[in-house]
Amino acid sequence: MKILHTSDWHLGRSLYGRKRYQEFASFLDWLAEIIGHHCIDILLVAGDIFDTSLPSNRAQELYYRFLCKVSQGCCRHVVVIAGNHDSPSFLDAPKEILKALNVNVVGSTPDEPNDEVIVLRDSHKKAEAIICAVPYLRDRDIRTVKADESIDDKNKNLVKGLQLHYADVCAIAEAKQQTLGGKDDLPIIAMGHLFAAGGKTIDGDGVRELYVGSLAYVGQEVFPSTIDYLALGHLHVPQCIGKQEHLRYSGSPIPMGYGEAKQEKQVLIVEFKGKIPTIQKIIVPCFQPLEKISGSFDKIQSRLNQLKNEKSRAWLEIEYTGSEIINNLRELLDEIIDGSSMEIRRIKNKRIVDQVINSIQENETLDDLDEKDVFNLCLDAFEVPLDDRSEMTESYNEIIKSLYEEDVNAE
Repeated sequence: MKILHTSDWHLGRSLYGRKRYQEFASFLDWLAEIIGHHCIDILLVAGDIFDTSLPSNRAQELYYRFLCKVSQGCCRHVVVIAGNHDSPSFLDAPKEILKALNVNVVGSTPDEPNDEVIVLRDSHKKAEAIICAVPYLRDRDIRTVKADESIDDKNKNLVKGLQLHYADVCAIAEAKQQTLGGKDDLPIIAMGHLFAAGGKTIDGDGVRELYVGSLAYVGQEVFPSTIDYLALGHLHVPQCIGKQEHLRYSGSPIPMGYGEAKQEKQVLIVEFKGKIPTIQKIIVPCFQPLEKISGSFDKIQSRLNQLKNEKSRAWLEIEYTGSEIINNLRELLDEIIDGSSMEIRRIKNKRIVDQVINSIQENETLDDLDEKDVFNLCLDAFEVPLDDRSEMTESYNEIIKSLYEEDVNAE
């Protein structure tokens, strides 16, 4: 039995206003070919299928077209869970129709843990794997709010809630395992979308913090020992948890920002012979080159000319750090790349920013700021004392988190 583990597609994500649909389409076409070439039996998608809770029609088209294509090939089952970027009710809405394509979707946290345990069967109707399809667990799914609760208490209760949830789901899976085939040849495969302790991130990858405070990063002890393979999503860097090879993040399949541009992207093929997994990484091709260039004007010009001679089609982020103030930097850079297939997606003119630190310049946009930057600018503008900022920032982060988690598709 062969399983392919992937996550964090973020369909519909743009890069400084540039739509990336062709890039996503190329990845999904490639993934369908990989599934066929390697005769994958089960596809696991561990959350953040879409970049927002209200995905565009084009993003939805890519998703459903891919599922239809995969269901017509060798892949017997697809299991999809929601991530923190996804709308649980949006993913759940077509789940009954998708079952006809052998696609199992768990968007919302069910009332009963049993509904997260899925028994998959082979072409002879024999049970071949038990999937614990645990979606992103929101704060309210696993913790009861208490008055005067400290941040440390919140974090402890969040971790405890996560641990109890996985314990309940895996206990159900283990009971089914005993009934269906026994421990020797029926693996238990868990899924999740969370932030593991020690997890690696990259600046600008767009990975949101899941919880306020210390963010309740979970350690490997949260996951029961009955799990034979854990397919995780949320972190964009491929990695293991606590050096345990069978507890894995697949990472995002395409770079979500320039910080990931040099990162080797992958999907994971997990092959079971009995209950022992063999894990193979498959490198995802680069469908759209991204390049960040930083330095003096001469250095930037030299690199741009080199890329132009190489007929590069890269999307560029350029950071000018030279000592001379250049007010017409955009015009000069556009002249250099004229006639090429390259695009400048963002320019950081550090000298101008340093000169007028609190204003948005001609070559800057709101893409340079996130919601935390805007809040900090407001604190500065209203001259809020430093002693008051910690509590206000914590309250603000709680509000932002609740807005992100609000399921706008639910009634």
